[in-house]
Amino acid sequence: MISIAMFGAGCFWGVEAAFREVDGVVDTEVGYAGGTTENPSYEQVCSDTTDHAEVVRIKFDPSIVSFEQLLEIFWDCHDPTTINRQGPDIGSQYRSVIFYHDDSQEKAALASLDKLIRHGGLDREIVTEIVPAVTFYRAEEYHQCYLEKRGLPGSGTKSGN
Repeated sequence: MISIAMFGAGCFWGVEAAFREVDGVVDTEVGYAGGTTENPSYEQVCSDTTDHAEVVRIKFDPSIVSFEQLLEIFWDCHDPTTINRQGPDIGSQYRSVIFYHDDSQEKAALASLDKLIRHGGLDREIVTEIVPAVTFYRAEEYHQCYLEKRGLPGSGTKSGN
């Protein structure tokens, strides 16, 4: 049985590449979620007026990789203490967010947040949103596996998109 996870952690290109490397991840797609505009374009999302986050939707086999393991990668691949920013990318589309799909994912996300607060050694408050999953809008094709298509560092080697 395949499960779905969806995370926003800044620009979706690098985040997607981080998850594509994981055994048990069957497929990834980048796109937009959490906003008010139906079928937004990249340009609309980048205008910071649609309220969407750039996200990665991950299809995974929980018999190989758990949602909790994916959460560890999520926390490690970005700075969860910066509001609407990751590195040089600024805007609400780059916010840190976990979209959970069921009660077990919500509980796991909250437990991982609590663990990070207690043991993470961060000197600033974590601003990550943990919210119910909403409609996912797949980004334009040129964004899918962007780093991999260009042979750039951090790109995954798995196929599937």
